[in-house]
Amino acid sequence: MPLETAVIIIGAGVVGLVLAQALKKSGIAFEIYDRDEHIDARSHGWGITIHWALDALRECLPPKLFSQLKSIQVDPEVGRNDTGQFLFLNLANAEPVFRIPPSKRLRIHREKFRKLLLDGIDVKWNKSITGFSTNADGAVVEFQGGSIARGKLLIGADGANSKLRRMLCPNTGLLNQLPIRFLGVTVKMSPKAITPLRALDPLLFQGCHPDTGSYLWFAVLDNPEVNGSFEGDEYYSAQLNISWPVRSSADEVPASNKAKLQKMKDLADVFDERFRTVIQGIPEDTEVMEVKLADWLCLEWPNHGEKVTLIGDAAHAMTMYRGEAGNHGIMDALKLKDQLLRVREAEVSQKSAVDDYENEMRERTVWAVKMSRQACLDAHDFKSLNKNSAILARRAQKL
Repeated sequence: MPLETAVIIIGAGVVGLVLAQALKKSGIAFEIYDRDEHIDARSHGWGITIHWALDALRECLPPKLFSQLKSIQVDPEVGRNDTGQFLFLNLANAEPVFRIPPSKRLRIHREKFRKLLLDGIDVKWNKSITGFSTNADGAVVEFQGGSIARGKLLIGADGANSKLRRMLCPNTGLLNQLPIRFLGVTVKMSPKAITPLRALDPLLFQGCHPDTGSYLWFAVLDNPEVNGSFEGDEYYSAQLNISWPVRSSADEVPASNKAKLQKMKDLADVFDERFRTVIQGIPEDTEVMEVKLADWLCLEWPNHGEKVTLIGDAAHAMTMYRGEAGNHGIMDALKLKDQLLRVREAEVSQKSAVDDYENEMRERTVWAVKMSRQACLDAHDFKSLNKNSAILARRAQKL
């Protein structure tokens, strides 16, 4: 039966907006809602790497929008000449010990990506879901304040801590926390300060200390060409993240921002001088973000007669150590859009379409969540690393 009323998307993150663009491009009616008051309410300006899902993203977006992705690269010059190299270093001496197999990729700024994806999309902001019900016609969504929305299909794209997933799975919908803690900062760096790091790799690298198991991620977020500082006091913006295994209560993340920053600096004490200097030079007023490392294994959920489903991190939350979460979310959007097109063309029922989408997505992503979980553990176990370790294996969807 053709879709006669809107598909309801909960969540205007990257995946929710990619799905919205895909539905719009295909002429499928939808409405998209987000709990935040506006796009800048929770700015997370870190980068995202799109690699094996680039072709899927091309299919989801209108050509003009896809062509603009190059304009939001973190470093356009590197992007124009990118080799796809991805180094894993020994943090004690900054020596490369592994090179992750290269692949075609775009390293783009996450928040700029979201804003680009807003083009032509009318997000209903300040709409926090409080409940839903289903009937013969579809789903009815309730929002804080008493408003409702009705649609043939309700789709949760509301992230790793998805409220809709927890409503669907009150006993199994909570995240599984891993025994690793993670802190990160965004810093401005002068060309002189960043040069020793960019000499290792001009875009990004990662590594582990062989004795402590502490892990470092470095990534450029913009350069003077992008941030406009090339005509004055030039600077780069960079992302510096440190994570470490929990072996005792002393390894837990401290409460205050000041103590979090000191924790990062203490962990860097044993790093090679190039890393130690940069981390210990982070200004004292820098905001430190803690990321709770947790995942969810895409367990079964009740889809209420194929009237409710999940997509992206809401369906398969995974750690970032293989950089695949966004890629799988983009693939979800493409696969779900394709199934909804079949419904519109009366080739299949909505029940069959949603079942087919969930079966393919679950088979693909259960493996990915497990690989990302293992990669997280690998990243902090230098002595056990080998070329077959999950963190080093080629980034590619499991076919």
